[in-house]
Amino acid sequence: MDSAAGDGVAGAGLGDGRDRDGEGRARNARPRDGLGRPLPYGAEGVDRQPEGVVRSPAETVAEAQALLDAGRPFHAHEVFEDAWKSGPGEERDLWRGLAQTAVGLTHAARGNLTGGARLLRRGAGHVEAWCGATGRDGAHGMDLASVVSWARALAAEVDRAPGPLDPRASAPRLRGA
Repeated sequence: MDSAAGDGVAGAGLGDGRDRDGEGRARNARPRDGLGRPLPYGAEGVDRQPEGVVRSPAETVAEAQALLDAGRPFHAHEVFEDAWKSGPGEERDLWRGLAQTAVGLTHAARGNLTGGARLLRRGAGHVEAWCGATGRDGAHGMDLASVVSWARALAAEVDRAPGPLDPRASAPRLRGA
């Protein structure tokens, strides 16, 4: 990290023992596992997605799909979140919904089944609302009707699941098969 973004040192900027940049924003430098859970300092984690990256919609979809296929839905959610925050205003509900479905899958894989199902349904609702508002069922090569169906079906599966889901086995196909 460069010094403008903070040095990632515990307590940087505030002296309160938490990872903060010079302006007090959270910048947790702890390593994370493939589902985004913090690991102890010094543990080997997975590479984190850089925040605030502006990608084309095609790059966003391709990178998120690769992360979902690798069983890293938390990281895919961060890619969608970048698109949500940096993309055109008329697409914010689309990207927010996709981010919520990815984080719903994250929660289900972590064993938070109630939260996972709720976020999958909320994300599906945002994507579906965006489709209805625009009169489109696809965007940027994605088959959004299938994504909505996947999220709702997975939410129902999560409701019946006895424990955490395998994120690789449960990953969506953003583009038609």
